[in-house]
Amino acid sequence: MHSVTVKCEFLGGLDVIFGGVRKSECTVAAQEPPTVKDLMYHITETLLVDKKDFDVFVEDGTIRPGILVLINDTDWELEGEDEYVLQDGDVIAFTSTLHGG
Repeated sequence: MHSVTVKCEFLGGLDVIFGGVRKSECTVAAQEPPTVKDLMYHITETLLVDKKDFDVFVEDGTIRPGILVLINDTDWELEGEDEYVLQDGDVIAFTSTLHGG
């Protein structure tokens, strides 16, 4: 079993679905070295306040379009998206660009 500890940030209003938490330290464990996809499921299982908000964060098995994901201040598209293998101390920022009105 592999595990890593990363820092997560929820910005652009995403903190609302995570109980007002803007920053959290997450320890992710998986059979293989944990990826951003493993982190996504860890977050939705442990930090999501109301499970009906799952679709606000996840769509089609990955982070929903309209949520920018930065891995150590780099766009996750340059890092392999949800297949990026997490390293201890990584900072993963999720920023919603979807604002209601």
